[in-house]
Amino acid sequence: MDSDEWDARYASTSDLVWTAEPNRFVVEETADLPPGRALDLAAGEGRNAVWLARQGWRVTAVDFSPVAVARGRTLAASRNVTVAWHVADVTTWLPELGAYDVVLVAYLHLPPDDIARVLAGAGAALRPGGRVVVVGHDRANLTGGTGGPQDEEILHTPEAVVAALAGLRVVRAETARRPVARPDGTTVDALDTVVVAVRPADDG
Repeated sequence: MDSDEWDARYASTSDLVWTAEPNRFVVEETADLPPGRALDLAAGEGRNAVWLARQGWRVTAVDFSPVAVARGRTLAASRNVTVAWHVADVTTWLPELGAYDVVLVAYLHLPPDDIARVLAGAGAALRPGGRVVVVGHDRANLTGGTGGPQDEEILHTPEAVVAALAGLRVVRAETARRPVARPDGTTVDALDTVVVAVRPADDG
C-alpha cells in the first residue's frame, strides 16, 4: 500500500485503526532501559512513540501517511507528551547517524530489498550501546497464526532480519506468540518475528 492508500485507511474511521497501547514486545525490550533518544520508523498512529515519550524518551517518529502523523500528534497531545513527527517515506528518509539509543521498526512490511535497506539504516542510526528492536508478522503466521499480511514476500523471518543487521550483536531473534482477542472473547495467537540487536559499545 502507498501513502494515499494508508491515508484512506486511516481516514475511514474516527477511531484509531490500531490500539493506543504499545506493542507488548516493545515494552518488554525497552521498559527497563534508561531513557535517551529513540527513533520510531513507520510509526503509524504513534502508539509506540507516544508510550516511549511517556517513559521519558526523546522520540522522533516517522511515517509516510500525513493522516497517521496527524493522529499521532493528537494522541501525543492527549497524553501530554512531545514527539518530533516527520512525514516521510522510511525507504528513502535518512536518519541521523549514530544518534539514537533505541531504533524501533514495528510491523513494517516491504519487499526484501526495501526492508533490508531500512534495517541497515536503523542499525547505522544507533549510538554505540544502542539497540534496534524489530517486530513484525512472521512468515509462519500464514499457516500457524492469525491476521497480518498474506503475501509471503513481505513477511519476516528472524534469519532475514538478522542478516540485514550486519555488525550488530543479536540478543534476541525468535518467532514469538502474541495473543489476539477475538470478538467472541476467545484468544488466538499471532506469530511475530522479534529481533533485538545492539551496536557494540566500542564501535566507532
